[in-house]
Amino acid sequence: MAERARVAILISGRGSNMAALIYAARADDCPYEIALVSGDKADVPGLQLAHAEGAPILALDAKLLGASYWNTLQDALDAARIDTIALAGFMRIIPAEFVARWAGKMVNIHPSLLPLHPGLRSHEAVLAAGETTTGATVHLVSDEVDSGAILGQVKVAVLPGDTPDTLATRVLIAEHQLYPRLLAEFVSRPLTASWIEQRIDELASHLPEVGRKTSHGSPGWSVGSGKTPKLFAILADHHHGEEAIGLLVKASGPDEMGGLIEAHPDVYYWPKYYGAGGWLAIKLNRRDVDWDHVAEWLERSWRACAPPRLTKLMSITEEF
Repeated sequence: MAERARVAILISGRGSNMAALIYAARADDCPYEIALVSGDKADVPGLQLAHAEGAPILALDAKLLGASYWNTLQDALDAARIDTIALAGFMRIIPAEFVARWAGKMVNIHPSLLPLHPGLRSHEAVLAAGETTTGATVHLVSDEVDSGAILGQVKVAVLPGDTPDTLATRVLIAEHQLYPRLLAEFVSRPLTASWIEQRIDELASHLPEVGRKTSHGSPGWSVGSGKTPKLFAILADHHHGEEAIGLLVKASGPDEMGGLIEAHPDVYYWPKYYGAGGWLAIKLNRRDVDWDHVAEWLERSWRACAPPRLTKLMSITEEF
C-alpha cells in the first residue's frame, strides 16, 4: 500500500464528521491518516474526543491569538507535514492568503446540494423553499463561501413534517457516509496515472503547437504542426515493471541525468529503454510533487524539441 496522506481536520464544535474521518482512517486500506486535529476554539467536545481516540491535537483559541492565529496554525500544519486539510464544522472565515496556500488541498462538507443553499441555515432554506430533496456536498475550498469545485454529493429525502432539527439529523448521517469515502478518493488521485496525465495535459497545453502522440503505447506530447511532430514528453505508467509513474523529458545529456538521479533519487530516475535516448524520468506518483518544477521541465523539453521558428517566437514574446 502506498504511503498514506497526512490529513489535518479543523473543527469548531462537537466534531461528528471529524469522528467519522478518524474511525474510517483505522481501516487497513484507508489511504489517509489523521495527523492533526485542531480548530479555532480550545475547549470544544471535538478536541476532547479526538484526544481520547489517540489523534494528535492542537488546542488553539483564535480570539486570544488574534492576528497570529493563522500563522500559528500554519506552523503546526507544516510541522505535522500535512498533505490535505479537511474542514469538519469549522466555522471561521478563512483568509484569502490561507486559502491560496492550500489551494487544491483543502476540502469541506456542506449540508445541502450545492450550489443550492450555501452558507448558514441550509436546512431552514430547504424547508422554506418546499423542496422534497436535500443532501450533503463535499467540495474544494475556494475564496467564495461554499463555491469550490464539487467532489461529490449524496441526496436525502425531505419528509412531511420535517423541522430543521429532524432534517439535520438525517443529513448528518449521510455526511458521515459521504465524507470519508470522498476524502479517500480525493487523497488517492495524485497517485493515479489518469489524474497525473490530466495535470500534465493542462501544463503542456500552455505551450505552442502541442499535440498528443503515443510512444510504444504510452501517452505522449509532441510539438510541431508538420507531418512528423516531435515528442517532448512521455508518461511512463509503471513502464517495464518500474514502481514509478514517471514523466519522461529531454535532458542535456548523461552527465546531467546522472547528477540529478544521484542527488535526488526520490524525484529522478533512469527510465528503462528510454534513458539511452536522452530521456530523464521524473517520478510523479508522489504526494510532494512540485508542479511548477514539472512545468519548467516540460517547457525546457519543449524548447529542446521544438522547431526554431517556435523557439524564436517564444523568445521574442518573453522579451515583451
